Amino acid sequence: MITGRGTAMNRPMVWLAPLVLLVVAAPLSNAFGGNPPAGNAAFTADDFDWRDTMPYLLTAAGLPEDEGLKTILENSKPLRIYVAGEVRADCELGNDRCDSGRKDYSQDSEVTRRIDGIIREGLRHQHKSAFVDFAFGPRPFVFSQILALRSDKRQDAYLVLQFADNAYTAAQVQAKYGAPFDTDIFGRSSVYKYRVVNARYAGRAVFEIDPVDGAVMKVAISVKVKRRQRHSM
Repeated sequence: MITGRGTAMNRPMVWLAPLVLLVVAAPLSNAFGGNPPAGNAAFTADDFDWRDTMPYLLTAAGLPEDEGLKTILENSKPLRIYVAGEVRADCELGNDRCDSGRKDYSQDSEVTRRIDGIIREGLRHQHKSAFVDFAFGPRPFVFSQILALRSDKRQDAYLVLQFADNAYTAAQVQAKYGAPFDTDIFGRSSVYKYRVVNARYAGRAVFEIDPVDGAVMKVAISVKVKRRQRHSM
């Protein structure tokens, strides 16, 4: 069974409010060739690439709030990999609740079913936004918490991942993505900002880093659809 339980991520609304957003013009159906991988025991923090979230965040930004959250979380590679580990541990031959020997059994569909359960249990509406905040369980993993948020009023979508202690460093961030386009101070943390912008949408990834030891604490990824300009005839 899923052992994690949703808890309030520290300062989620304050953290998300100042973000300026980005997008990539790849349709959701082509992002993974179907659902992202259901499991990988060797998954590390560096295996996650915030740019891979752009297609499904863009799709989510154009959907109603609850449907958008479902799109974000069902397509989140870290969440699917974590839940897949729970499925592998639970679904044994002869298990009445999750029998991997059934003819109709599919690990991928079982992962999706459990993620939909996380959404039903954790869905909240607050501050004109719909969100799901889920804490991963005690099984060792590179992330400790995930937050998906969809504005009730605007075409934007957010994904925030909190890293486990010592899972990722500022040096690794720059080695993977290059130098940030901007840096800042957020409270007592350093902030690295990355972005992608085009005519249709804008997006951003913001890494929050401990300035003392260089450990990455969170990454907040956002996508916002730009309003179309009306041209006079």
